[in-house]
Amino acid sequence: MIRTDGLVHRYGDSVAVDDVSLSVPDGECVVLAGANGSGKTTLVRHFNGLLKPDAGTVEVNGRDVGSDLVAARTAVGMVFQEPRDQLVAATVGADVAFGPENLGLEREAIDRRVEAALAAVNLADRTDDRLDELSGGERERVAIAGALAMEPDHLVLDEPFTGLDEPARRSVLDRLRTLSNDGTSLIVVTHDLRDVLELADRVVAMADGRVVVDAAPAEAASSLPQYDVRVPESVNAPADRDADARC
Repeated sequence: MIRTDGLVHRYGDSVAVDDVSLSVPDGECVVLAGANGSGKTTLVRHFNGLLKPDAGTVEVNGRDVGSDLVAARTAVGMVFQEPRDQLVAATVGADVAFGPENLGLEREAIDRRVEAALAAVNLADRTDDRLDELSGGERERVAIAGALAMEPDHLVLDEPFTGLDEPARRSVLDRLRTLSNDGTSLIVVTHDLRDVLELADRVVAMADGRVVVDAAPAEAASSLPQYDVRVPESVNAPADRDADARC
């Protein structure tokens, strides 16, 4: 579980996250929505210790994040909004293998993780391609594969569908559904719910650094446009959708 209690984060005199208490149970798929500047990215960067709170606490799997950053960063995989922030190697395969290698895994296990992660984002045949020759959407898919290869307990994806074409989006969505069914908790950060609302167990929306909506998708959707969150045209679909359609 990921849990925050009274979390506050400031940038100078500006309060970016203001007294946020939130829990994400294991296996739950949460969409964290809000307009640009609402505080959602700042919030999730506390989940693996990339930022330190000015007040309040953050726990992952029952342990304070600040007391063991290695444990937090092993348990929480993060896909940044800008993939260049996390790509570290020259080629696709080397980049996706970087995280598992740093876990000290055997080569066979590393290769298995890399193969599965690249297949999940439709890059199975691109292992030797150079990262500096990829398009923005392809780099985004490599960043997602790198996080998947770590097989974290919790996966945070910040605007993960930016720049992806339709086949890549569907492949990533299918992989996220499988991960959630296998017990990985997911936090998908976005201002546009058209790809993910049908997959969510729960929607949390932020505005001005605070949580303003925390509800099941059908209940939350009608109130989201007032916070500059885009919802799908099917927002008025029946609330009792097949549970198997959710991640």
